[in-house]
Amino acid sequence: MSIAENIKEFKEKLPEHVTLVAVSKTKPTRDLQQAYDAGQRIFGENKIQEMAAKWEQLPKDIEWHMIGHVQTNKVKYMAAFVSLIHAVDSLKLLKEINKQAKKHERVIDCLIQLKIASEESKFGLPPADLGSLLAQKKELQLDHVRIVGLMGMATFTEDEQQLRREFGILKEKYDQYQQSEAFHVLSMGMSGDYPIAIAAGSTMIRVGSAIFGARNYH
Repeated sequence: MSIAENIKEFKEKLPEHVTLVAVSKTKPTRDLQQAYDAGQRIFGENKIQEMAAKWEQLPKDIEWHMIGHVQTNKVKYMAAFVSLIHAVDSLKLLKEINKQAKKHERVIDCLIQLKIASEESKFGLPPADLGSLLAQKKELQLDHVRIVGLMGMATFTEDEQQLRREFGILKEKYDQYQQSEAFHVLSMGMSGDYPIAIAAGSTMIRVGSAIFGARNYH
């Protein structure tokens, strides 16, 4: 199936409350343009410079989501245009995003990434530390960042029980803080596990290969 057909199929089958982020990392702009022409407006990238280059070339009504691990020294390259940063996992990073957003007179929406997977290679804040990070943000009056929810990556496994358990940890934290923080985004689920994530309460899924095909690694 073509990229356009894949987008159409996702739009038809996803529940209304679930937002589709088309993960376009490593893909050429012509592939993104095809998805855009099929009605997709939200794209996720995991390298800031690649995202900035695509932002320059593609239509300006696209919402760019930074879904990969963020190095503080790269925040300045996306501060002017990024719509949502998914993978915030430290106070240091929040402070840098706030500083760069202030320069552009913007408020940047962010998700706190919690570590729910068993794999050591996955980033994220330990779930037990979420409360103290949110309290520190308030204390420091970081007014140019707005925390709108949580993000997590489950273990790469076919064990559905484990996936449900990991997504459940994230949903529990989301519910715990939703009233006080006005959370409305729970970003969990990718090409291989998004149906389980949606069943567990996800409001945003990040899908790459199921839309664009296998990734082009150089």
